[in-house]
Amino acid sequence: MEDGTLSDRCVDTGLSLSLGRSVMAEPDYLEGDCEELIKPKKLLNPVKSSRNHQDLHRELMMNQKRGLAPQNKPELQKVLEKRKREQVLKAQREEQEAHTKRSDLEIELMKRQQKLEQLELDQQKDEEEQENTPEFVKMKSNLRRTKQEVNGEELTT
Repeated sequence: MEDGTLSDRCVDTGLSLSLGRSVMAEPDYLEGDCEELIKPKKLLNPVKSSRNHQDLHRELMMNQKRGLAPQNKPELQKVLEKRKREQVLKAQREEQEAHTKRSDLEIELMKRQQKLEQLELDQQKDEEEQENTPEFVKMKSNLRRTKQEVNGEELTT
C-alpha cells in the first residue's frame, strides 16, 4: 500500500457507519493526508447573500451596539407592517395622481364649465343691480339705447 498511489493513500478503510454514529457520511480522506484533492467549500446561502438580509442584519447589529433593544414585535411582523404601510401610501399616491392627471378633454370641459359658471354669476349680479337701481336710471339707459339704435340706422342708410 505504500506505492504512493493516490487512491491508496486517501482512503480510510477503518471508517464505516455504525448504529451509534450520525447518518451523515464522513469524508473518505483524512484532513492533512491528501494535498492533491480539491477540498469541498461551504455553499453560499442565497438568503444571507441577499442585499435585504445584509441591510437588516447591519441594522440589527447597530441597534444592538447602541443598546436599543428591539421592540416586542418579531421581525417578520415588523416587516409585514412596513410593507402594508408602504402599499397604503402607494395606493394613496396613485389616487392623487389619478385625480391630478386628467385628459385634455376633461381639462377643456372643466374650463368651459368654469366660464359658464362665471357668466351665470355675472348675469345674476347684473340682474341684482338692475333690481336695486331706481326707475329713472333704467329709463335713462333705455333712452340712450334707443338713441344709439336710431343713430346707427341713420348711418347705414
